[in-house]
Amino acid sequence: MYTIRIFGHYMRLPLLLLVAVEALLFGLAFFVGHRLRWWMIDDVSAFGPVALIGYAITVALVFVLSMAAMGLYEGSAREGFSGVLIRVVVALALGSAALAVLAFLFPGLDLWRSILALTVVLAFIAISGLRAALYYAKPGFFRRRVLIFGASSLVDEIIRDDSMEVVVVGVIPASDEMPVMIPPELVVRHDRPLLDIAVAREANEILVAVKDRRGSLPMEEFLDCRMSGIYVLEPQSFFERELGLVKLDLLTPSWLVHADGFRQGAITLAIKRLMDVSVALLFLVLFGPIMVLTAFAIAVESRFRDPVFYRQTRIGARGLPFEVLKFRSMCVDAEADGKARWAIKGDPRITGVGAFIRKARIDELPQILNVLRGEMSFVGPRPERPEFVEELARKNLFYAARSRVKPGVTGWAQLRYAYGSSEEDALRKLEYDLYYVKNHSTFLDFLILLQTVEVVLFGKGAI
Repeated sequence: MYTIRIFGHYMRLPLLLLVAVEALLFGLAFFVGHRLRWWMIDDVSAFGPVALIGYAITVALVFVLSMAAMGLYEGSAREGFSGVLIRVVVALALGSAALAVLAFLFPGLDLWRSILALTVVLAFIAISGLRAALYYAKPGFFRRRVLIFGASSLVDEIIRDDSMEVVVVGVIPASDEMPVMIPPELVVRHDRPLLDIAVAREANEILVAVKDRRGSLPMEEFLDCRMSGIYVLEPQSFFERELGLVKLDLLTPSWLVHADGFRQGAITLAIKRLMDVSVALLFLVLFGPIMVLTAFAIAVESRFRDPVFYRQTRIGARGLPFEVLKFRSMCVDAEADGKARWAIKGDPRITGVGAFIRKARIDELPQILNVLRGEMSFVGPRPERPEFVEELARKNLFYAARSRVKPGVTGWAQLRYAYGSSEEDALRKLEYDLYYVKNHSTFLDFLILLQTVEVVLFGKGAI
């Protein structure tokens, strides 16, 4: 049994063990940092053994609580290891701030800044090393253990998708259901209370995947599980969390209305704008020489006869049109007949220089000026042409929702889905855009910017 009940909630013993080990590492980091500091100044510590242990326990407790506040002791690591490292850094910063406040409120708490700095560095090395070992040597450690109630086609999709950070521990077919193909070892009979099954299978949560809900569901049993600390999820919320998308085939207006998210407070928007301007100015300095060389290469290729830049009308926030600025990567008569076309792989309209700058995403750099003008953000849904927006909005009533935020140079959909070259691709990317619109935050923007580096370096998703 790897689950115990604490104050009415079921807790996974491996995660509790991780809390204990990391608390010990934080305490040891403080002890080593303390010894190093006094060794550097060639002096003897003024702390006695009892005081030193008390300080180590205080530091460990504060940092463990900070880690918990950042969600680092939950049974999931959906952002991947890079996301875990970001959360660890934020947790250490939060813990350091909390210790500084404690030292101010209690002057007798003699926490030297130099000792605290050494503690943070040593703790980051130790914690990130431990997390890396667990993440790569035992990837199932942080995965949620899911018990599925129902045997609809969604079950097969979940079992086959290796990208989900979950372990399916069992499937309970509903009594009036024709089950899909499920591995026999996962089929569980509903012959005892659902809570007992979940505990026996060490499940963290239950996914309700019954297609036809007109029949009776064991609501009292679901409530019993929920009150015992085992989450009960709807399919839409499950896919949103695991795949970072909002599935269109499960989406209803009522779900959007009642779901959490869509937080666009003034402070969040101000931070986003400040980050946009700061990154734009930094990029102008860093990539200015590359932009000059690119402009020269395009001009040379056309023998200085054709324009270097390309302007095109796109739809921005609140459905307002604006002119996006890019380096020209296609021949000047790419749409001589005036008909809008999707770019496709191996598109003959793309020039020699254009193929390279599209692969390296250099053609997007002039959009820095759109960001500075406030027409775009660095992170957001891709701005589309009015012709495509009008057609896609007719085919899906949720398409207009992506214009609730500013379009971006990069975005969640660009990272999670290949380059869109058709209306079907645009609707698949809409699932990721809706996720971003619903959940966008400073943390998510920062994570997207970091992951965009991979796109630029390895040409992921470009054509």
